[in-house]
Amino acid sequence: MNRHPDSFFVESAQRTISLENTAVEQLGKQLDRAFPAACRKILDTRGRVVVTGMGKSGHIAGKIAATLASTGTPAFFVHPAEASHGDMGMITPDDCVIALSNSGATTEILTLLPLIKRLNVPLISVTGEPLSELAKSSDVHLLASVETEACPLDLAPTSSTTVALVLGDALAIAVLEARGFTAEEFAFSHPGGALGKRLLLRVSDVMVIEKDIPLVTPEATVAEALYEITQKGLGMTTVCNPDRKLAGVFTDGDLRRVVEDAGDLQAMKVAQVMTESARTIPPDALAAEAMSLMERHRISSLVAVDESQEILGVVTLLSLLKAGIS
Repeated sequence: MNRHPDSFFVESAQRTISLENTAVEQLGKQLDRAFPAACRKILDTRGRVVVTGMGKSGHIAGKIAATLASTGTPAFFVHPAEASHGDMGMITPDDCVIALSNSGATTEILTLLPLIKRLNVPLISVTGEPLSELAKSSDVHLLASVETEACPLDLAPTSSTTVALVLGDALAIAVLEARGFTAEEFAFSHPGGALGKRLLLRVSDVMVIEKDIPLVTPEATVAEALYEITQKGLGMTTVCNPDRKLAGVFTDGDLRRVVEDAGDLQAMKVAQVMTESARTIPPDALAAEAMSLMERHRISSLVAVDESQEILGVVTLLSLLKAGIS
């Protein structure tokens, strides 16, 4: 039976985190002119970035390829052993190769070097050994060395894989920023799930339109406005001029104030008690922006208007929540 106290596990975790954090800090200090050279190689690539690595480095290579692909750089992972048995055909002269090997002497990757050179494909290597065969054979070598692994035996790849992963992220983000990659472009790579909805969904996709928009004129009575609120079920009604331009809104909150002041619902005009400074939003704005605006001003609806303040729709907090915006 394991009799280690809880503190043993916490201290072990803290030691691992400290060692890996130190390795990452050291990585930042050893960046040199090779890093911008690698970024330029990637930016100049007309085809795709092919990332490869064996074993644990292969797992990191796969993640780097995925990060590049999702941030505007077409990329994919190729297993070096499979590349020697047919998958090398996936690499074209327009591509660029990033090879990961902590030792710089991984046999499966070294086997590919003559083929990469024959294709005249730019090769970026990430190793912990600057004098290794892979490093010396590369067009650009990125040093990702660590003093010690987090493993107490200094054997299991831990700090070294963390450093390689961080270096890959740094490459992807530097290239992203150089391209001027936008949130909308990012969304097209992530159309599914909550992230895609936040980045792609527009106010026009979730707002009520045409006959479903609650509308009353400024001359309407509060009772008539209440009827419109009840009929349309949005907890508010827009107040519009004859040209359909927004004059204000009348909400449940406005109604409560009228009732508290003992106002005559049948005689009082809605123009007397409406909120004139209504919050509005363009229909092509992101739905996530509408959510942020509602949360910031503690309101439950926004009127979608065009540049001339013509009413085009109403978006509510409930409709945004139902659409998966949170």
